[in-house]
Amino acid sequence: MNLSVIIPVYNEINTIDEILRRVEAVKLAEEIIIVDDGSTDGTREKLQEIAPLHPYMKVILHEKNSGKGTAVRTGIGAATQDYILIQDADLEYDPRDYPSLLKPIEEGIADVVYGSRFLGAPRRSTMFWHMVANKMLTFMTNLLYNSILSDMETGYKLFRREILSNIPLHSKRFNFEPEITAKLLKRRIRIFEVPVTFNPREYSEGKKIGLKDAFEAVWTLLKYRFVD
Repeated sequence: MNLSVIIPVYNEINTIDEILRRVEAVKLAEEIIIVDDGSTDGTREKLQEIAPLHPYMKVILHEKNSGKGTAVRTGIGAATQDYILIQDADLEYDPRDYPSLLKPIEEGIADVVYGSRFLGAPRRSTMFWHMVANKMLTFMTNLLYNSILSDMETGYKLFRREILSNIPLHSKRFNFEPEITAKLLKRRIRIFEVPVTFNPREYSEGKKIGLKDAFEAVWTLLKYRFVD
């Protein structure tokens, strides 16, 4: 399968080398698209140094920080392969789960695959209230869109590229997750969930999503229930 891996990055100098090593180790990505969203900690300079060493790696630099959703949309626009996977740079998600994510599409039973943190795979025991917020947002998604997802907010989403090319996306921040989910469900796109390993980092370790983003997610889910 021809796979593009999009890695949105903002101030991940401590993890960027390791996540690239892990993505390359699974040997499934035809291209890796890294979108640096205005990093100020040396990440973008490091990326400019290592990119020439990898002919299948593209590095795109945003001049200022515009949000994860903007970085993901930039990556989608640059992707050339048939399938697109979003990979965060913070080491919370393990690229060794790529084969599990790809399998439902290979078997022809899905067009989009979500890697769920709540289906029984190994995970680090921390961030209780963050988990509660995720489950509440997923419940709201299921209620509004008549679905049975277990993890709407997952950062692991795999798509057929033609599906993304036919869906208008506008989110700039972390509300990318509820926007794309709402629009997929309204279009009755086949979504399959598989369990993935999850190793969440805490705010003291650099976690960026916060309470404001939860409220934005609620508004996004409500808005796209009635408009497109």
